[in-house]
Amino acid sequence: MARVHIAAALATACFGLLIAFHLISQFGLPDVGFFHFKQSKDSATTAPNQIPFGPEESQPGATDGRPAYLLGTGKADITGPVVEINLMGYADPDQVGTGLRQRLYSRAFIAGEIDEPEERIVYLVLDTQSGDTAVRHGILEGLKELGSEYAIYGKDNVAVTGTHSHSGPGAWLNYLLPQITSKGFDQQSYRAIVDGALLSIRRAHESVAPGYLSVAETQIHDANVNRSPYAYLANPEKERARYKYDVDKTMTMLKFQNQDGKDMGVLTWFPVHGTSMLGNNTLISGDNKGVAATLFEKDMQGSERDFVAGFSQANVGDTSPNVLGAYCEDGSGERCNFEDSTCGGRSQQCHGRGPFFRSQDQGAASCFEIGRRQYAGAKALYESMTTTDSIPLNGPIRSLHTYHDLSNFTFQHPNGSIVTTCPAALGYSFAAGTTDGPGAFDFKQNNTGSPNANPVWSLVRNFLREPSESQKACHAPKPILLDVGEIERPYLWTPNIVDVQVLRVGQLIIIVSPGEATTMAGRRWKEAIATSASASPSTEKINQTPPIVVLGGPANSYTHYIATEEEYTIQRYEGASTLYGPHTLNAHINLTTSLLPYLLLSPSSPPPNPKNPPPPGPHPPIHTNTSLNFNPRVRYDLPPFFKKFGQILHDVEPFYHHPSPNHKVKVSATFVGANPRNDLRLEGTYAAVEHFRGGVWRRVRDDGDWDLVFRWRRTSTVLGTSEVKVEWEIGGSGSAQGGGGDVERGLYRLRYFGDSKTFGTGEIRGFEGVSGVFRIE
Repeated sequence: MARVHIAAALATACFGLLIAFHLISQFGLPDVGFFHFKQSKDSATTAPNQIPFGPEESQPGATDGRPAYLLGTGKADITGPVVEINLMGYADPDQVGTGLRQRLYSRAFIAGEIDEPEERIVYLVLDTQSGDTAVRHGILEGLKELGSEYAIYGKDNVAVTGTHSHSGPGAWLNYLLPQITSKGFDQQSYRAIVDGALLSIRRAHESVAPGYLSVAETQIHDANVNRSPYAYLANPEKERARYKYDVDKTMTMLKFQNQDGKDMGVLTWFPVHGTSMLGNNTLISGDNKGVAATLFEKDMQGSERDFVAGFSQANVGDTSPNVLGAYCEDGSGERCNFEDSTCGGRSQQCHGRGPFFRSQDQGAASCFEIGRRQYAGAKALYESMTTTDSIPLNGPIRSLHTYHDLSNFTFQHPNGSIVTTCPAALGYSFAAGTTDGPGAFDFKQNNTGSPNANPVWSLVRNFLREPSESQKACHAPKPILLDVGEIERPYLWTPNIVDVQVLRVGQLIIIVSPGEATTMAGRRWKEAIATSASASPSTEKINQTPPIVVLGGPANSYTHYIATEEEYTIQRYEGASTLYGPHTLNAHINLTTSLLPYLLLSPSSPPPNPKNPPPPGPHPPIHTNTSLNFNPRVRYDLPPFFKKFGQILHDVEPFYHHPSPNHKVKVSATFVGANPRNDLRLEGTYAAVEHFRGGVWRRVRDDGDWDLVFRWRRTSTVLGTSEVKVEWEIGGSGSAQGGGGDVERGLYRLRYFGDSKTFGTGEIRGFEGVSGVFRIE
């Protein structure tokens, strides 16, 4: 992450910190990657805690013999500023928004008990890079303001997860490190997420009705690969032999159906990084999971108009959507070095390739294809759930949440030894980036020795904070680049206090992970939970089935990565970004398994029980009102001389040939524009395609559609002038229309909706622009 203008912001800080910010602004930071119910009988980890999942916990309210819950689903727009704000994920200060490819959404899923309506959970899937401490705090405070009806939603039962898209606007995170490249904390960006999340919860709450939950799984083989297979191979051979793939190919689906048989939505878990859109992309989108969700919801519009499809992340840490593998872009066409992902000894030319990597479109076609593959697998699974392929859920709804300080947590390791976590720190291989987004200079992955990188980084490290010998020993074999957990100037750079949250819906247990667990880390964590939950004095199990465990995240905060101890020793990107030292994973497993008794089925049980929740723990600091912000505000908009807002500058052609899979048509018009930050047009649109049919103009596309692109360009900062280009992409590989087959022949036009800020008064005034009419024939 870069410090482009942040150095000035820290003028009040110490001289050393000022220099450090200046250096980082010059050299930047790399991609920080912000940055199955099929459980194995051969458990790799044995957890000591036991939860009796007994048969006496049946739910009343069934009309056909199955247990019933209170269920609700909702969706709302969270699209923040689409221009002039740095995109969150790749940590490139030059990756600043210039428009919109697809709107971002919050999707809310509520499940509760009928007899005890206060026992319920809210699972949010946001089209963002991750959950966040400040965002979750804002949501919880907003729920309090909604009144007593919403008092049942709080810290314990609200999970805030991100799809891990790397192409959404940034400047909304709580801690300083991710704020640096986005020039601080922007209230408009933050409020768009919080307010939209609250609206999605309200809509889900208002839709709550008795219904049924069922769960099923499928395999999707062509939508993810492991981007750090060398680190994966460090895991024990016996453990790896239990799994066919080095990434999880399983998609788990939870289906929401009301008691009248209407399907309300689906919530899925599948691991694949939101890095299909490349680091040179500057258009806002929900990346591949945003595509998958939109395709599913549009497919259901004919039968279930309010259907909500959530595509949540899982153990995503070492996964990639670039399924063709990583190759050298130096002209050689060779595979990158297996151990450290370099080409000729450097990481910059090593890039992962998506399905349509040859398309010069910043990854758009590959992104759509990886999203389509997830959608296709999910839709086939959904249709199969009308048969006996799914398991109906029954049993209680339970939730727990606490905060825990991982800067110095001492616990018993599974091998019996006593170990301790460390204050957060990032290693030198963090600066090497990944094959999805390479880093800078001569940083390399798989660096556990004395780093041989640009010496400026040692200078930066020591100006910020030179790690102590005890910190170095705690994190070994990680060579520390940034001792971020011990820097508090001007405020904390990364979290040391983490969220610990687990949700239960009948047989389903959801681990809500604050970091990106790698494939094997997620497998161990899920298995430890399943083993602990299954170990009961009674041989009876719910429906005679074992617990179904899924992992969702990154959620609630952002704690970077969670690698296994073996992967940590390799110190590729994921290990170097595991914040709290080599025992980070086992600390999370220890905390979650030790808290599982709070999910016991009977509220009348002796403590611990659901009516006696665990202590809340130390609350993390909230920086929403104290964070720095150096994103310039919109001062005014003016049209060019002798022009007016919305006026056509470059019009459409009168005729276009009908598109096909091999023939892509691009229709575009350019308008006199104004800054879209003047009005985010939440729940609305900046652009539309209209079709003349039946004597009237009917909207057939808006900026929530993948194929309608909204671009904005500043033409003069001093004069306040700008242009907007509306593009309709039809047909071709990666087409959102499957080759344009759903586009009827006939008359069309493009429409632009803008808002200008008046010079002097600051008044916001809306306007529209309309293209000429064109025919598709």
